[in-house]
Amino acid sequence: MSNLDQKPEELPSNTYEQIKALCAAGDQHCEAGEHELALAEFEKALSLLPTPIERWEAAIWILTAIGDTHYSMGAFENSRNALAGAMLCPGALGNPFIHLRLGQSLYELGKHEKAMDELARAYMGAGIAIFHGEPPKYLSFLRKHMKDVR
Repeated sequence: MSNLDQKPEELPSNTYEQIKALCAAGDQHCEAGEHELALAEFEKALSLLPTPIERWEAAIWILTAIGDTHYSMGAFENSRNALAGAMLCPGALGNPFIHLRLGQSLYELGKHEKAMDELARAYMGAGIAIFHGEPPKYLSFLRKHMKDVR
């Protein structure tokens, strides 16, 4: 059985609460444009997960936050790495936001075939709304390759 087929385990409540607090602090730093400080908080949260981290549901949202922050900073390779790591966790496959950010990072890295696959997954999971507020180039790219995108 692969990690993708397993049910995520639950963390002890004190560890879970610490992780939530660190991620909330990271989110506040992101909102303030303090990306390096945000990453430090997210990395602290990630370090609290027992290994292998892929077995914990919290790893999905921590790695996604790390990937999203790196994307915001233009660090697309780091973004791709974090989001690809999130995809190894049970329950992550099919998450439209993760597919969107992964697709955008891959696009920026020039990996257009893989980007197309991820952006299409984001679209199929959430529809056109997932692209609202995003740079229009990603939706234009998707429309060039998928005929029924409206």
